[in-house]
Amino acid sequence: RDLARGIHPAVLTDRGLDAALSAVASRCTVPVEVTVELDSRPAPAIEGIAYFTVSELLQNVSKHSRARSASVDVWRAEDRLMIQVVDDGVGGARLDGGTGMRGLAERLDAVDGLFVVDSPPGGPTTVTAELPWRDRTDGPGTPGGGAHGRSAPGRR
Repeated sequence: RDLARGIHPAVLTDRGLDAALSAVASRCTVPVEVTVELDSRPAPAIEGIAYFTVSELLQNVSKHSRARSASVDVWRAEDRLMIQVVDDGVGGARLDGGTGMRGLAERLDAVDGLFVVDSPPGGPTTVTAELPWRDRTDGPGTPGGGAHGRSAPGRR
């Protein structure tokens, strides 16, 4: 958490996930559609982990997927910050295939998050990450909350 707090890019600190993820997506080697549907900003540590997770996933898309396009969706489902990155590449991404994906899974697990990879050979690849929602005003370790976020039925 301290690492995420200490190295936030300025655009994330100043303008939030939508602007920061759009900037990351613009550097990807394939076109990326970014949709962020949040009524408020999560705590800086959670926002930072979300940013770095998407950033690393889009680097993987650029390096390994041979995709023609990708999408990033971010939304809140009650007390969870949901992230989904999808690409139309060749698939075959695995948690045990190297340190990158495993490291992401471990980073999310450390904050009671989840990280799921669905990437059959031939594609597409869908990575879903969940982080606990903590409001910007919550103290350390205090779950953010309530059920005033929107649910997301029908997501990929």
